[in-house]
Amino acid sequence: MNNPVLGRELLSLFRSRRMALIQCLLPAMLGLLILLRWPTEDRLALSGNRSMEVFRLFALGLLSTMLLLMPVFPATSIVKEKIQGTLALLLNTPLGGFRIYFGKLLAILALAGLVLLLSLPAACACYALGGIKFDSHLLKLYMLLALVVLQCSTLGLLVSTYAGSIDGAIRMTYGIMLGLSVISLGPHFFFQGTEGYLAWIGDWLRCASPFAALASVLGAGDLGSQGLMMTTDVPGRFMIFSLAMAAVCAVWTLSRLNHSIFDQSRSAGMVADDQSAGVRLFRRLFFLVDPNRRSGGIPPLVNPVMVKEFRCRKFGRLHWLLRLVAVMAMLSLALAFAATAGSTDWSVSRIGAIMVILQVALFVLITPSIAAALLSSERESGGWLLLQSTPLSPWRIVWGKLLSVILTVALVFCATLPGYLVIVMIEPGMVTQVQRALICLAFTAVFSMMFSAGIGSLFPRTTASTTVAYIALLLISVVPLLIWLGRDAPFGQSTVEKALLVNPAGAAMSALRAEGFTDYNLIPGNWWFLGAASLVSLIVLLVQTWRISRPQ
Repeated sequence: MNNPVLGRELLSLFRSRRMALIQCLLPAMLGLLILLRWPTEDRLALSGNRSMEVFRLFALGLLSTMLLLMPVFPATSIVKEKIQGTLALLLNTPLGGFRIYFGKLLAILALAGLVLLLSLPAACACYALGGIKFDSHLLKLYMLLALVVLQCSTLGLLVSTYAGSIDGAIRMTYGIMLGLSVISLGPHFFFQGTEGYLAWIGDWLRCASPFAALASVLGAGDLGSQGLMMTTDVPGRFMIFSLAMAAVCAVWTLSRLNHSIFDQSRSAGMVADDQSAGVRLFRRLFFLVDPNRRSGGIPPLVNPVMVKEFRCRKFGRLHWLLRLVAVMAMLSLALAFAATAGSTDWSVSRIGAIMVILQVALFVLITPSIAAALLSSERESGGWLLLQSTPLSPWRIVWGKLLSVILTVALVFCATLPGYLVIVMIEPGMVTQVQRALICLAFTAVFSMMFSAGIGSLFPRTTASTTVAYIALLLISVVPLLIWLGRDAPFGQSTVEKALLVNPAGAAMSALRAEGFTDYNLIPGNWWFLGAASLVSLIVLLVQTWRISRPQ
């Protein structure tokens, strides 16, 4: 039976410039990855070790590409229809929610199928090198990628039904996929080899990560096993988890694809200034920044654009940021006290590594959503012309926008400072290490802000700027850590050190002398890279500001 939604989605996807760019860049990128490890000697080893190294690099690159590209399309599919007003028209047709959903899902799966087809020449090159089996290597790899695509597509469509904006849907989908793919490996890395329910939870939780399943399929051992032998069937558990998650997300999304999706009735509430004195006193004690209190006027010396950003943007409101910082501060203090009180077997450097990962994850998830759209949101909505009609200069406008991001990132940077303070008080010998780690995190904060703002200024639309900023920042922040997890199999020490040189988290953990990072000399090379990249991004932002400020 013909599905008009499927036809429309396929046409809109395959006619886009993004798809043409993917078709050109993906085969070239995968071919470059293979050439990096392609043997140069005249004769190959009979054991096939070099060919397996090439195939592992190809598989890791392909999986990372799918996780970076695929969440965008399902996450924006339904929320874009809601914003444009076409979803209500679709629901009033005889199609019904079932055909609408599967039309969109099949279009996304067809797009993913084309991406996988583009990778076949590189896969054939790996197979021709020898040492690769079709059934136990190639077939299992593409089955794993198919499960990842199905999981990502159903999750993105579900998030898209709840999101109120396109950038919010992208942010939420990337955040969930980052948690499932990378952060889920953390508990197993820290609790393996111990007894108790925490080790059992970590063993099951890491099976939600496609990278752990990929390492098992490729015969690279247990990802992050630290030399311990494990007998867990990670690919089998991942298959069960991904299929169950896809089924739950599909049923959940179908239950929402009706007219009730537009019902967002909320209580009007009451402004805190109109309530009794006792209620106002309680809210003033309970909330550091009361969200229901009337906003005061803008002082003369305060940049009005900065105030406008804090009051108008949907994500990054001050009261929610303060709550997030408070939660992170309490978590860092709890981790620090757990290590110093001897209630766990973790070292102080391991606790510091956890806090570094948490803080870098906050930078990656928060910064692109508020920094990438500084110029593109105004250009898309027409607000830039209104701002130009005010007495404010373009440079003061941009400085006000940057200042709103700087204050937000500064709050996130301060989130784990209490934990580091406790570590220094208990272990004074780590003062120098903690100072160097904090310098690394400061460079990371500046880099994530300027890098996102610079990339976002190149695009006139919010969706494109936010998406590209997330993909670029995730490439720099996550992929080198995955290469580090595969150290010695298949990546050597020099390869891992070069990858970590551009990674913000790796330098901070190297400064703390965390386990697994003591053999890499990343400072000050990492500082030079982050500083130079931040300076280039600032120049790009200023040039773009000057360009769009010229008379049209």
